[in-house]
Parts: sequence; C-alpha cells; structure tokens
Amino acid sequence: MEEVNELILQRRKKLEELKALGIDPYGQPYEVTHHTRDLHDTYKEVSGEALEKDPIECSVAGRIIAWRNFGKAAFSHIQDETGRIQVYFRKDILGDKFKIIKKFDIGDIVGIKGTLFRTKTNELTILVKDFTFLTKSLRPLPEKWHGLKDIELRYRQRYVDLIVNPEVRETFAKRSAIIKFIRDFLEREGFIEVETPMMHQIPGGAAAKPFKTHHNALGIDLYLRIAPELYLKRLLVGGYERVYELNKNFRNEGISTKHNPEFTMLEFYVAYKDYNFLMDFTEKLFTELLLKIHGSLKIPYGEHMLDFTPPWPRITMYEAMKSHGVPEDVLYDYEKAREWARAEGIDLKDVHTLGKVLDEIFKEKVEPDLIQPTFIIDYPVELSPLAKRKKDNPELVERFELFIASREIANAFTELNDPADQKERFMKQVEARDRGDEEAHRFDEDFIRALEYGMPPAAGEGIGIDRLVMVLTNSQSIRDVILFPQLKPEK
Repeated sequence: MEEVNELILQRRKKLEELKALGIDPYGQPYEVTHHTRDLHDTYKEVSGEALEKDPIECSVAGRIIAWRNFGKAAFSHIQDETGRIQVYFRKDILGDKFKIIKKFDIGDIVGIKGTLFRTKTNELTILVKDFTFLTKSLRPLPEKWHGLKDIELRYRQRYVDLIVNPEVRETFAKRSAIIKFIRDFLEREGFIEVETPMMHQIPGGAAAKPFKTHHNALGIDLYLRIAPELYLKRLLVGGYERVYELNKNFRNEGISTKHNPEFTMLEFYVAYKDYNFLMDFTEKLFTELLLKIHGSLKIPYGEHMLDFTPPWPRITMYEAMKSHGVPEDVLYDYEKAREWARAEGIDLKDVHTLGKVLDEIFKEKVEPDLIQPTFIIDYPVELSPLAKRKKDNPELVERFELFIASREIANAFTELNDPADQKERFMKQVEARDRGDEEAHRFDEDFIRALEYGMPPAAGEGIGIDRLVMVLTNSQSIRDVILFPQLKPEK
C-alpha cells in the first residue's frame, strides 16, 4: 500500500509541474479525426513506402497504456474506445515541447496529431507532429487486473476493468447491439415501444418480493415495479394491439450468478394471438438475432455448443419431470410430492402447496439438463395466476418458459382476459399471502375493472435481457453483463 501511495504522490507532483508550465492538466475539447480501429482497418494493406510517399494526417485521442522513453525519442500506445495504436515522439520534431513528455504517466489521456508510417517491424504507427495534454491520471493502472482473485473488485471498479480489459468493453458493445436489434425487430413486426410506471401502488405481474419506498406528498407507500405486465395489458384494453417495453425491473431477492435485484426485461404483448404463436415468434427473433450477432446458429457457452436451429423441443412440464424420474402419482398429490421431494433432499422451506412443491422439484431435477433451447409448456394454474387455462385440461394453463444453458430466459403465456376468473385467482393469491407467501400476487381492483371493459384475446412474453446477453457473450455470471451490478457495501 505504501508503494501505491508513493506513486500517487509522484503523479500529484507531476500534476503541479504541468500547471507550472501553463498546461491545463484537465484540458479542453479536442478535435478527433480518426479512431484507432478506423486507422487499422483503412490502412492495414498500405505499405510503409506508400505512406511515406503520400502521408496520411490524423488526429486521435486516448489513454496512454504503454510507454517507452529512449531519451530523444519515445514510443507509446494510445487506447480509445475502439482499440489502440502505437505513437512515436521525436525530440527533433517536437522541439522544446518534447520535455513535457517526461510528465507523462501510463493512464494519462492525450490528444495526438501526426502522420502514419510503419516501423521496421511493420507496425502501423503515428509519427507525432503535435500533442495536447488532456487529463492527468493520479492513480496507476493495475498490472495484473484480469486475473484478480477478488473478482468483486473488478465489478466494483468497473471503470478500471473497462480500461485494462478490451474483451469487457466488447461484451458491453455486444449488449448494446443485441438490444438495438431487438428494438428494430419488434418495430418491423408492428410493435410500438411504450413506457409504464416504475413506481406502483400495487406491485404485480410476477411472483416476487418488491422494494418498498414512501411518497411524502401523497403520504403513501409505493413499490418499485417487479414487472410492467398489468400496465401493458391495460394498453391492450385501450386499443393497442402490439406493444413492448424494454426497461428495468426490481425484485428484492438474493444476489447470485443468475440474479441481480435490478435487471433489464423485455415484455411484449400481441392481441389475437396465443402462446403457440409466441413460440414461433421467439424462434424467429432468436435465430435472426444469432445470425446478426454471430453469423451462426451454433455458439459456444461454457463447455457446451448451443444449437439454435429451429424448431426447438416443446415439452410439457409434467412430461419433463416424468422423464427425469419423478413418479406420475407425485405430480397430482401434495403429500406424495412433498414426501418424494424430501426423500430426494429438496429444500421445501416455506413451500405449502402442490404447485410450489412441483416447481421446486422441477428446478432441482429438470432445469440443470435443459442445455439446448427448449420450451417447457403447460404449467399448473397455481403457478400462473395471469395465464389462460387450457381448454382440454383446466388444471393447466397455456404457458411456456424458454430454457437455455440451464437458465430460464423467457416466460410467456396466453393471457387470461376473463375478469371473473382473474378475480378468483387474485383472491387465492391473497389467501396465499395471508399464509405467509410474500411473493404471492396482490389484489389489483383496477386491473379487474380494466378487464371488465374487455381485453382482446392476447399473448404476452417476457425475456430477461441480462441472461440473454450472458448466453450470447459466453458469460458465466450476470455480473459480467451488467456494467454496475449490485454489490455489498465496500468496507
């Protein structure tokens, strides 16, 4: 720690020396004509002789990430958001200004004007004709950052992680491209993007525990939304037929490689369709996305090679459980299900209904094997209080969850639009809350009123953007795809 403090003191001294020379160490706007990747892409085939004969002038700005001083000359690498390029300082060209480079440190940000040439090793390099000091870095960059055992430090100081690990910047650039593609795709399919409230008087649309806050002026408690579903369905009542929202949800749950309490969700709703339409639609969205981002329907994820070639398997929840050794009688009897689950070592703490027991069994026995894209369909009514019942089996609903790499990526169903049925299910959820289920739905009287005006037959889907980006960037933790994940307080 003392060594770092000494380095900081040295940099602060250089800061004062720059000021004494009349140089603003936290400079002014700078005109950039090229990014480093543009230079490499445009001139990668141009020889040194051609560059010498027809000089290419350029102006770049970025951070010094390598430095070699040879007295009357110095080599450096400058890094901007697209990559890095070598630059060459010469005293005979820069004159008295050359002495300023002695104040440079790795991490400083500078502007460079010069011409391109190739070194004896054929590396494309900028011969510096002039430079502008833009920002002094007072903390040295770490030498061994990527391999840190304390991975949490990389998440906490993401700004350093982005500086020293180009692959991290690439992950988030890819995330941006994924989200842009999804928006463009939905627009082409006739959807409009909407915004619904982030603060709800009645949290609904998912089985989750909300974050609670208080509005002083109104004197009421409010909740950060756990899902936008009930508001989006109100828009179907109002006459919109295809709507989507891509925004944040908040759930007061644990933090893990799969969960962050603040996460990005896509939800979209389409009138006059059912969950069968959505399965086809999801395959179309994902395959076009894979081809855009990767140029292939087969991508690596961990030790697996995922194949997104449609059609994907569609397996009922009960069929999936039976194929994984769950006896059929367990599926329909609460006591037998509970007894079997306990014998298998499955934790049933605070689980008091058949549907919830089956859900825990499914998570333990089936989910780990759902590596390839798979639709699990037809869930118990109890687990899906907002979904429409199956006509041939009213104990089940028309719902699917899409699993990829042992993770739930999407959840969708044919929407329940019968206000009487919805009211009855809300009441059962209220009873579950009274028994201690903090994730059970609350009763939303206004939503029932909206359904009584008439909501068209419809289907809706939610896709976890963070988990999708994990799959498409081969990231093993949700924290790897969220720029600033939630962390415990710094000591």
